[in-house]
Amino acid sequence: MAKQLTSSNFADVLTNGELVVIDFWAEWCGPCKKLSPIVDELAAEYEGAVDIYKCDVEECDEACEKFGIRNIPTVVFVKNGEVVDRHVGTAKKDQLKEMIEKNR
Repeated sequence: MAKQLTSSNFADVLTNGELVVIDFWAEWCGPCKKLSPIVDELAAEYEGAVDIYKCDVEECDEACEKFGIRNIPTVVFVKNGEVVDRHVGTAKKDQLKEMIEKNR
């Protein structure tokens, strides 16, 4: 299961020098609901190796502003506090897995 990115843990997440994957979503977003189980599967597969978070866009304005989130779902790949890759829209598990491996 993916961890939850919130306003209270946002700064700590960005200081992680390893790859961090953040899925920006909202409860009312149909495509987000389709992507959610894929993100949870990846979080289980990469547990202990890559931190994977979900961020509800309605609860964490700071993160949305920092990463320029305009559409959801958006998956952002962050390393050393900087965006190294991003994917907008739904995706297949293999696509996201490939992006994780490329940016590790």
